[in-house]
Amino acid sequence: MTGFLLNAFIYLLAAVIMVPLAKRLGLGSVLGYLIAGVIIGPLTGLVGQETQTIQHFAEYGVVMMLFLVGLELDPKSLWRMRARLLGLGGLQVVLTAAAVTGLAMAAGLVWSVALTVGLIFSLSSTAIVLQTFNEKGLSKREGGRSAFSVLLFQDIAVIPMLALIPLLALPELLNSAAHAASDGHEDMTLVSHLPGWANALVVMGSVAGLVLAGRYLSRPLFRFVAGSGLREAFTATALMLVIGIAALMSMIGLSPALGTFLAGVVLANSEFRHELESDIEPFKGLLLGLFFITVGAGIRFDVLEQNLAIIVGMTLGLMLLKLLILLVLGLIFRMRSSDFWLFGLSLAQAGEFGFVLLNYSVGQSVLPAELAQKLSMVVALSMFLTPALFIVFEKLIQPRYRQNSDDRAADTIDEKGSVIIAGSGRFGQIVNRILVANGYTTIVLDHKPETIDIMRRVNIKSYYGDASRPDLLHSAGIDEARLLVIAIDDPQRALTMLQHVKQAHPHVQVLARAFDRRDFYELKDAGADFVISETYHSALETGVESLRRLGVHAYRAEQIRRHFMRTESEHSDTLFNSWRNGGEGRGFDDQYRKLFIEMQERLLEVMQTDRMDSHSPSERGWTPPPPGYETGEEHKPS
Repeated sequence: MTGFLLNAFIYLLAAVIMVPLAKRLGLGSVLGYLIAGVIIGPLTGLVGQETQTIQHFAEYGVVMMLFLVGLELDPKSLWRMRARLLGLGGLQVVLTAAAVTGLAMAAGLVWSVALTVGLIFSLSSTAIVLQTFNEKGLSKREGGRSAFSVLLFQDIAVIPMLALIPLLALPELLNSAAHAASDGHEDMTLVSHLPGWANALVVMGSVAGLVLAGRYLSRPLFRFVAGSGLREAFTATALMLVIGIAALMSMIGLSPALGTFLAGVVLANSEFRHELESDIEPFKGLLLGLFFITVGAGIRFDVLEQNLAIIVGMTLGLMLLKLLILLVLGLIFRMRSSDFWLFGLSLAQAGEFGFVLLNYSVGQSVLPAELAQKLSMVVALSMFLTPALFIVFEKLIQPRYRQNSDDRAADTIDEKGSVIIAGSGRFGQIVNRILVANGYTTIVLDHKPETIDIMRRVNIKSYYGDASRPDLLHSAGIDEARLLVIAIDDPQRALTMLQHVKQAHPHVQVLARAFDRRDFYELKDAGADFVISETYHSALETGVESLRRLGVHAYRAEQIRRHFMRTESEHSDTLFNSWRNGGEGRGFDDQYRKLFIEMQERLLEVMQTDRMDSHSPSERGWTPPPPGYETGEEHKPS
């Protein structure tokens, strides 16, 4: 027991130290886990033979991850992915397997061994890729969605691979003494001794049973457990569900990850989906981290030293080959810009299922143990190098495409308007629609070509160009304009633009969008005529609506809104002056914090005041302007 606790402490300590450090250095958590594994394994020897056993356990992190992915996809979404799933994923597996098989045969391996190696190396790392996508927010991009489709097809492809590999057994290995199973998978398989037709019936029946149970039995089960009111009971149910499905899939010879993914898709429309996600997520994160650590700890430097040139050459050759195949597929499927490289670089590695298939192949007398050991090092090393590829994409490729898009020549502006709007994102679009609907001519500028193209498709005229450039503002008619609305999401560019306009064109009123309180003060200090926080009114509206939903009368809720806005307005100048005169010229010093606390206390006091008996003039009903207001010829009483 003491040894187990000590090992657990070592694993956790390594993760606690290395992962935050890797994140601060911009390397990502996955590389942090891998480095932690290398340190406690091959470098220091703090962990030893138990690593492989722990790795089999930690693979349940991949299983849980695919279950959570499935929860985000309903069957309709999965059906819409069919072209990418079958076309892109199928071509990747077939082409990669064929290319690797051909190269292996050219290197002198017999066709059965070469084919097995090709199948194993056609897979990529679901764990590393999806985890990195989630961390860096790449899942929703075209390259990310395409990569996920390929990964999903690969998980499906593991099933026929498990069925095919035993048929490739070498006679000389069959006659040898080493006929041990890799992880006991086949010993627990219920269908291994059945004829082919019976095997197929059991598999199809199990999958159909899983779908039906998920559709009709899960809801009563979750309601029964939820009725107990015990959070731990629901957590236990969620874990039971995932582990039970994984065990069932293993016993019928299917991929556990694929089974749990299918279960997640079935439960995607369940009202208990979010509860399942919140209960599974902590276990998924911990087990995935543990899995990455075991990959790093499992790197055999002795094997690497003895075969350094071969293993490194095979690793780099494999990654280059897969990258070329993926880029060709990216061209065929018309991926554009940086998504083209994201798709290729993210999948240019071997995957964690490679370890499973390698051990399985040795146990089935398909691969010699010595060769499998070298191939296992190739798998581990390629996974280790994958975070570096994401860094290359993030630091070198992505900025280059941004720069190229920024280098596009600005559009020729062939009209003038009384209002110039810098930025046609969500914020700028709403402002523009209001002004145009009321008869004002606007000139909309944006530095993102894709945004401009989208606006033009819906008949909203806009021009490409960087609005912070003085020459472009001049072309847009800043000299004759009455108003400039700064709606861009780059605080520094917004501030630069404001300073220029206030210096060169003081007659123009400037309305600016602020990102946060500091940005608000900087824009106000630079001379903006009006500054609004981009989330202020939406957050205020949500807060007021929350009160209404909680039973507060609509009239009282509206009073609270006004109290809040009035209190903020009353203290705005005081807080701004404190910030402007703060330490080293500007800042949120102790005096500012004191004033902010006073404002909060005042706000609390005002909110507790019952205004039902006394109404201020500002709380009277709204009255429209008199006739002739717009022309300055108001009707005057005789």
